[in-house]
Amino acid sequence: MSRKQNKWYFGKFGGRFIPETLLFPLNELEEAFFYYIKDKGFKEELNYFLKNFAGRPTPLYFAKNLSEILGIKIYLKREDLLHTGAHKINNTIAQCLLAKRMGKKRIIAETGAGQHGVATASAAALFNLECDIYMGEEDIKRQHVNVERMKLLGANVIPVKSGSKTLKEAVSEAIRDWIKNVKNTYYLLGSCVGPFPYPVIVREFQKVIGEEAKKQILEKEKKLPDYLIACVGGGSNAIGLFYPFLKEKKIKMIGVEAYGAGSLTKGKIGILQGALTYVLQNKNGQILDTHSIAPGLDYPGVGPEHSFLKEKGRVKYVTVNDKGAIYGFKFLTKVEGIIPALEPSHAIYYLKKLAKIIGKGKVVILCLSGRGDKDLDIVLRYEKSLS
Repeated sequence: MSRKQNKWYFGKFGGRFIPETLLFPLNELEEAFFYYIKDKGFKEELNYFLKNFAGRPTPLYFAKNLSEILGIKIYLKREDLLHTGAHKINNTIAQCLLAKRMGKKRIIAETGAGQHGVATASAAALFNLECDIYMGEEDIKRQHVNVERMKLLGANVIPVKSGSKTLKEAVSEAIRDWIKNVKNTYYLLGSCVGPFPYPVIVREFQKVIGEEAKKQILEKEKKLPDYLIACVGGGSNAIGLFYPFLKEKKIKMIGVEAYGAGSLTKGKIGILQGALTYVLQNKNGQILDTHSIAPGLDYPGVGPEHSFLKEKGRVKYVTVNDKGAIYGFKFLTKVEGIIPALEPSHAIYYLKKLAKIIGKGKVVILCLSGRGDKDLDIVLRYEKSLS
């Protein structure tokens, strides 16, 4: 589809590259979203559930031991303390409320690490919505505890057996389902990817991370941070942290990708699942298989707003490999008594490099996007493979 409206794009990135059958549901979603985000009743209900069900606001925790070791002042935005264990619940509560307003009875979603799946299943149960969740067979094996949590919450987990059997294929299957069932079904996309308006919807419902962090750091430090850092797969926790700070030009921002899925660091501009963005692809435009020990980062594309921020030079994007992620996982656990998910463990490892570059005393906020209970089996299997 051609570029008909500038609002569909972040610079040249984004848009709607979709089959015509999705034009109606996307237009319907766009109209409802832009109406309800201004609706007082919707906002009050959303804030009620974010506070009383999800557990917002989350603390901005000064990591004293970590700070002393690295010589910089590190604050952790504790999204891992939310109900279901990650930032994903911010978005799923909001989109389920939106689906209810639109009269939808059924929710479908994709999941990689399982955290979006669990958060979707939890919100769907809360609002009495039917829920089907697509998940790659490989991710089902890696995240079996989260699969059982989804089932316990009443969701139907549908294995995806095609391709690499991970997140990319789960998204594709969810979109196919949506095409067939647009009248009664709401597709609850979990990251800031896909066709417009999804990147804007997810950013809008995740920016609470950065809005809270901005108020909290001013209370604690009487000034804004020097650096923001977050892991990036599709990019929802990162855009949630970064967005409220983007106009603060002195603040430097770093997104940390998985080495085997670094679309921003190693990809080329292309179209993936409805949007123009940076994509891992071969010279013929075929999407490449990815690898990350963190299932939530195992995706060959990224949200189009991140692609825009990369080209604009506003955010720096780097990669960390599996070994580094395992180090970050164990480092924070032993030093601070906090077990992080493998996704933000990539960013924790990068802190070591950052500390050496920026000098002592700088203030850094890291988005601890999820907790690591779900990843203990993966870490144990990794260590066993090395022995």
